[in-house]
Amino acid sequence: MRSKVLKSCLALAIALVASLGPVEFAHAQAAKGPSGLPLPRFVTLKSKRVNLRIGPGTDYAVSWMYLKSGLPVEIIQEYDNWRRIRDADGTEGWVNQSLLSGQRAAIAAPWMKTKGKGIFVNLRREAQPSASIIAKLEPGVMLTIGECNGDWCRAETDGATGWVAQSEIWGAYPGEAFK
Repeated sequence: MRSKVLKSCLALAIALVASLGPVEFAHAQAAKGPSGLPLPRFVTLKSKRVNLRIGPGTDYAVSWMYLKSGLPVEIIQEYDNWRRIRDADGTEGWVNQSLLSGQRAAIAAPWMKTKGKGIFVNLRREAQPSASIIAKLEPGVMLTIGECNGDWCRAETDGATGWVAQSEIWGAYPGEAFK
């Protein structure tokens, strides 16, 4: 009797899991900030000059100044109209939300910048590892991203447009899909 109950419970659990289907990235990212948007999430800097502060307000000291618009950053916390961000180098601080844009960008393999010469990220004609290479990108090159399918992102840099492996960029989460 006990064996039949256990088998029934196991069968029910397997059926339940199978009925859920694949879990999308958006569902896995359950945490939401006060804005109602997911945390963490990637955005870009809107302005050419952005002060990174040690706390959420203009009364807090500036710890860093970004001088490039379009730079991808990750929002990791929200407080009122301030966003705690992290950049590709791991630097964290607070920025006013008005200085951020929902547009997406990425950096080609920033973790490989110190590995020496001859290391590249391939920009390909199609979203396939066997597709022809359009450009070889040095680690640290900024890309504008139009969409990602979970494995590949459609990207543009210096007039070259193609597909880059999602695992080779900082600016899109593994498995994240968006258009």
